[in-house]
Amino acid sequence: MDTNWVENELRTVGLGDHRLNKRCAKILKSFADSPVSPINQACDDWSETKAAYRFFQNDKVKYQEITKGHQQATTLRTEGLETILAVQDTTYFTYTNHPRTTGLCPLSRNRGKHKKEIPTLGLIMHSTLAVDCNGIPLGVCNQKIYSRPQLSEEKKKLKKRTHNVALPIKEKDSYKWIEALEQTVKTFSKRSENVVTICDREADMYDLFLRAKELNTNLLVRASQNRTVNKKSIYSEITGQKLWSLLKKKDVMGVVTIEVPKKDTIPAHEAKCQITYCDFVLNRPKNHFEKHTKDLPDLKLYAVYIHEIPKGNNSDAIDWMLLTTLPVTSIELALEKMQWYCMRWRIETWHKILKSGLRVEDCRLSTSKRLIRYLSIMSIVAWRIFWITLISRVEPESSCYLFLNDLEWKVLYRKFNKGSKLPKNEPTINQCVRWIGQLGGFLARKKDKEPGIIYMWRGIKYFNAMVDAIIDAKEIYG
Repeated sequence: MDTNWVENELRTVGLGDHRLNKRCAKILKSFADSPVSPINQACDDWSETKAAYRFFQNDKVKYQEITKGHQQATTLRTEGLETILAVQDTTYFTYTNHPRTTGLCPLSRNRGKHKKEIPTLGLIMHSTLAVDCNGIPLGVCNQKIYSRPQLSEEKKKLKKRTHNVALPIKEKDSYKWIEALEQTVKTFSKRSENVVTICDREADMYDLFLRAKELNTNLLVRASQNRTVNKKSIYSEITGQKLWSLLKKKDVMGVVTIEVPKKDTIPAHEAKCQITYCDFVLNRPKNHFEKHTKDLPDLKLYAVYIHEIPKGNNSDAIDWMLLTTLPVTSIELALEKMQWYCMRWRIETWHKILKSGLRVEDCRLSTSKRLIRYLSIMSIVAWRIFWITLISRVEPESSCYLFLNDLEWKVLYRKFNKGSKLPKNEPTINQCVRWIGQLGGFLARKKDKEPGIIYMWRGIKYFNAMVDAIIDAKEIYG
């Protein structure tokens, strides 16, 4: 693929040595050209492979610097947008089958046939993906890849207390949501009012909403706790209402039809949902760790409740309670928040590309630090594949020069139009993406939709190998 994008993504990378900067760009290009290959296959020969291994082994290389260049390129892509959706989520990379890899942390514990406990070892990655309102992934705003440190026995006992109120928020795993929010505001420091951070149910906590208010930024979170709200006093047992009960008593303000994709044994279908909304007061937790040392205010928020009209016994019916710092005073604004929350699945798809497409969990680098540097580069590769796949759907008539150079689109045209003369004008981006999808197994029948990410990561590898072969032939035969 066109190499200019690599230069743009890593233009501001500062690894302390220009040779390391060049090596980083070369590794990124190699992995992008052969996205489903292991390190030794993605690199051209043994010397390139050895150089890549040395790069990942070099302790002077900080993964934050690799992602920093991409973050600045992401910021440039958001210029001119009225709203930037910053989607946060956590994913876990499992390396249990790599017993020689050191520095990994236990992710979970399972019972085995001959052992009481079998720890699952791996790494944790918490990222924020910038997305526009059309769903186009613009890049990674911030990223933290780490191995969870071992807790002392005292802290383990404290964590087992009810609601985990015996520890300050900075010592909890959930602090990663607040850290990412702070980093997002820092990344878009000049336009923080245009950013809406979107999180799933794990981020439903008072401290995150409080920090958003302090930073004067916007938040949209799916609720998980049916907490008591609108209390006149945090110790009052008489006043207040349960969140779900409060919204269910409100008048239905609209009905919307949502297309639900296929999941496991549940077929794709349309779901009719009722929408209600209102403002409420989120009281600070009664047993908050800082209740004696900090003046913790009550927070005014808005709730949007999307509830599927039941059809028989449907245990997977849509039941979303969305909490936001943004005002929701009309059905149009409520629908807007629902559409924004639907963009949260973009980061899930990006994780799928990393794991299922690029197969990063098969990498056998021997330490967690080396794996972290590897994952930071592969994160950019995964974003690039995702961006190419979706940009052709949103802007189908755009020029293919967005991601192909002159030679590449001509090679692609010849592949699918044998014997035809090259056109004067380049094909559209949508046509080129469909051709690349066909190289990856996409059938392109009349009733078929656009190629998905699986066809794209297969097709990109095949296409780049084809272009490299033609470039080599030109050098040999002229």
